[in-house]
Amino acid sequence: MTLQPGDIAPDFSLPDAGGNAVRLADFRGKQVVLYFYPRDNTPGCTKEACGFKDAHSNYQAQDVVVLGISPDDAKSHTKFAQKFQLPFPLLCDLDAKVATAYESYGLKKFMGKEFMGVHRTTFVIGADGRIEKIYRKVKPESHAAQILADLGQEKG
Repeated sequence: MTLQPGDIAPDFSLPDAGGNAVRLADFRGKQVVLYFYPRDNTPGCTKEACGFKDAHSNYQAQDVVVLGISPDDAKSHTKFAQKFQLPFPLLCDLDAKVATAYESYGLKKFMGKEFMGVHRTTFVIGADGRIEKIYRKVKPESHAAQILADLGQEKG
């Protein structure tokens, strides 16, 4: 069963870098950009996170919440967020259960090797808790700006 726009987004509760539980249900009434990324402090993930950081005031102006999720632990998230001054929560999906629920975890190939890992995927979740848009082919450098442009078109 592949997730599609219009489906109810799978609810979850994950710890943020400070150990606080963050639940998707807590953001009902707001749009949420939920982005899955493979690993803190890697080139693509850093570009993607900094894109969201640079556009964060624009997301806030539209009352949109940004949440990043990876299998990294709280210590890694804290270092990553501090190093790049990220103004949004990074959530710890240590066992990749949430990534799996969002079909963002699976077989990957890199330099001829196959392994299990997180796929760079983003979901825009509406105020009603339904998936509005899914980005499966993400370009880290321009991704945050692309979502903002798409959100602007939807509201215009």
